[in-house]
Amino acid sequence: MTALAGRLLALATEAVDAGARIIFIAGPQGVGKSTAMATLTAAIPGSVALALDDFYLTRAERQALARDVHPLFATRGPPGTHDVALLRETLARLMAAGPDESVRVPVFDKAADDRRAPDDWAVVRGAPRVIFVEGWLLGVAADPAAAEAPPLNAVEAEDPDGIWRAYQEAGLAGPYARLWDMADAFLYLDAPGFAAVHDWRIEQEETTRGLAPGTLDDARRDWVARFILHYQRLTERLLAGHRRPGEAIAVDRLRRPL
Repeated sequence: MTALAGRLLALATEAVDAGARIIFIAGPQGVGKSTAMATLTAAIPGSVALALDDFYLTRAERQALARDVHPLFATRGPPGTHDVALLRETLARLMAAGPDESVRVPVFDKAADDRRAPDDWAVVRGAPRVIFVEGWLLGVAADPAAAEAPPLNAVEAEDPDGIWRAYQEAGLAGPYARLWDMADAFLYLDAPGFAAVHDWRIEQEETTRGLAPGTLDDARRDWVARFILHYQRLTERLLAGHRRPGEAIAVDRLRRPL
């Protein structure tokens, strides 16, 4: 068990002992959420883990969003690219499930960039004692003024009229806020800064591709550098504390708890 997973397990156990049944765990890309979630579900009986990433809109739905609202929505991840209603419905069904009832949970195939067919979804039998939900933006607060702010980076410069940002903020103030309302507790994993997220995302890409550290090619490094810019504004907002109240674990660049 990593030190980070151990600290997170301690906080999660406290929340469960206090009666929490739905616990949201937020942290930037590459911080180690998935590894920590495996520790939590193994250590806490009757718990299940859901990932916000499994609740992306289908590829066709995101293509329509990119066509009808703003081309930047072709990249999954920001608010507006998730099926929030499906996640809320899934949480409600899990909470209300009878002992012999099965609930299907969607699975998103990142390689295909699309949601898998329902026959390939995960199945949870009975009502879990605890439901963990992990995702990079869980709990973040809306900021309507963000749409009129100067572009923060090169990606936001492609949204000069603030349409992409305005749509995200409207989502955070509406459907996403109603999703946050379902959580009994929030736990946050805080990076030392956005620069660390870039390095972690490079490491993540190398691991996924089976590459040795430091061997990712320049083209893919450039892709990662652009990709994470879609997340910068909200990641920095979370790190600044503009989010739902909850317990936080700060980590250093090596993901060690401080």
